Amino acid sequence: MEVIMSRVQLALNVDHLQEAVTFYSKLFGTEPAKVKPGYANFAIAEPPLKLVLIENAGKGGSINHLGVEVESSEKVHSEIARLTDEGLFTDEEIGTTCCFATQDKVWVTGPAGEKWEVYTVLADSDTFGTSPKLLDQGENSEGVCCGTAAEQEPATGTEKAPAATTCC
Repeated sequence: MEVIMSRVQLALNVDHLQEAVTFYSKLFGTEPAKVKPGYANFAIAEPPLKLVLIENAGKGGSINHLGVEVESSEKVHSEIARLTDEGLFTDEEIGTTCCFATQDKVWVTGPAGEKWEVYTVLADSDTFGTSPKLLDQGENSEGVCCGTAAEQEPATGTEKAPAATTCC
């Protein structure tokens, strides 16, 4: 697994995933690090950025959520303590599967309802998510959630593309 220093994450809703992947590949001069149904992410070295694209028809161009990717679970736990000491309400997800990766993370909500996560990737996953937990979405954060399980076909167990309100 790639060792990273902290970098900002920007998760965007896009109307058409392939069109967005083509555009951002040209803009940042790199191919995506991961592409799955309804989802792609770029690990951009310069500027240091984790760009996440989430296919969410009709919401294209809007922010899904923001984040800071950190290098370890220890850093996530130190941020939980720091943010709590600052009086911010934290919503912790330890060992959750989200965005085709197992992660430790903590969420906080900004003054306008914007969702921020501080997270580390523990391992790659073949599924979008397995935790049924949804964050309080509020009026200003429609479509923001994490850990939402990709639906499973009851008879076959075959994974379907994630619902439009999924993230990370």
